Amino acid sequence: MSAARIVAPGHATLADLRAILEGAVLELPAGWEAPVARSVSALAARIATGEALYGVNTGFGKLASQRIGTEDLAKLQRNLLRSHAAGIGPFMPAPVVRLILALKALSLARGASAVRPEVVSALLALLRADVLPAIPAKGSVGASGDLAPLAHMALVLIGEGEAFVGEEVLPGAEALKRAGLAPLELGPKEGLALLNGTQVSTALALAGLFATQSLWRSALVAGAMSVDAARGSDTPFDPRIHALRGQPGQIRAAAALRALLEGSAIRESHRTGDSRVQDPYCLRCQPQVMGACLDLLDHAAAVLEREANAVTDNPLVTAEGEVLSGGNFHAEPVAFAADTIALALAEIGALSERRIALLTDPVLSGLPAFLVREGGLNSGFMIAQVTAAALASENKSLAHPRSVDSLPTSANQEDHVSMATGAALRLAEMADNTAGILAIEFLAAAQGIGFHRPLATSEVLEKALAEIRGIAAPWDEDRLMAPDIAAARRLVEHGVFAALLR
Repeated sequence: MSAARIVAPGHATLADLRAILEGAVLELPAGWEAPVARSVSALAARIATGEALYGVNTGFGKLASQRIGTEDLAKLQRNLLRSHAAGIGPFMPAPVVRLILALKALSLARGASAVRPEVVSALLALLRADVLPAIPAKGSVGASGDLAPLAHMALVLIGEGEAFVGEEVLPGAEALKRAGLAPLELGPKEGLALLNGTQVSTALALAGLFATQSLWRSALVAGAMSVDAARGSDTPFDPRIHALRGQPGQIRAAAALRALLEGSAIRESHRTGDSRVQDPYCLRCQPQVMGACLDLLDHAAAVLEREANAVTDNPLVTAEGEVLSGGNFHAEPVAFAADTIALALAEIGALSERRIALLTDPVLSGLPAFLVREGGLNSGFMIAQVTAAALASENKSLAHPRSVDSLPTSANQEDHVSMATGAALRLAEMADNTAGILAIEFLAAAQGIGFHRPLATSEVLEKALAEIRGIAAPWDEDRLMAPDIAAARRLVEHGVFAALLR
């Protein structure tokens, strides 16, 4: 775990959220308890009037017309958590669970959910102790909130469910005991507030966003290397071209490519006398494609930052004591953002695969077939390109928008849902696929540049080349390809190439 991150409720930045995902412990600034306590008092006053308040002294969903006696209000909240913990599938990864806990704490600490400060403190205590609820990944349709996964999270607070302590999965009560924590006794509405909301889909989407932003940067580095490997032109990156179109992402992508290629002796060697008029699109149109991807990612980032700061349970309790029943739990904004990230991931990988195909084609690249001497005896990068094609094709299927789907739930009370959690969940698989494609491109581009020695590429790209040669020797004759791909993929996933882009 890294140092604490002090974040005011409603004011979390993307940098804050990334730090928490990577292990920082959330802390709230002094004074956060006051609005939370006021919300609890306001709800207590309304309960005392005897009126029906959804989820407080009534059943849930289609059962909202059923009144619950005062003596059963605590039991109502416990039963809610138990019955809604119906998730299946593998457990969510630890970084995502940390972010879920933090997002839920930040949302409840806004003071509109009528939960006691002790509930927020209990969530923060789990984070500090690194006791992470075991949350099955599947079972949410993104409305009425991420009910099943958040129920699994909340069960640990009351000493039920399961939690990770290190690598060990323990019953919730044992996990709390090891950390020196006591189980909570839930008050009115507190169970509902814990499991109502978009924190799971938002955490998954944020994890996908951060991974994709890093892959986008890595892909520009790989694309620039491929330009030099194929002896391509840098004219398509001229700022005058992109200024005339005015798309901001395109302008930024072109500037990054110019900087990456600046000073390349390979480029200078064929600036005159090259008979090719134009390069294929996978080289020439990188600013247009990657710039459009960047614009999509920027939009998704803004949506998810807002959602991370939102109050998304129901009903909400105002500072004036009004109880408002609404639909902030509907995760349509998250679903659209996740689908947008998926489109960018698919295109980043698809363009990279086309560059690999170009480099292995001697007609297009001018390099030895499949980037190896003595072709026929050696197959070189022939099947590595096939692997990249398989991954790119898989991403195309995974990129189908999930937000266009809906199945009614809760006896048609919840008759339109967002499917945001599935939309966000598939981003990790797509990011894995894209990292694999880029790993193959880095290896192929490094091999192609090697054929131009003693000419050097740019200073920045020589650093990238050195990283590749640190894990994979030049391909002089056929050997096992998979270990090289795996090693290059680790570099991509650790952000080694992304860090080269200034």
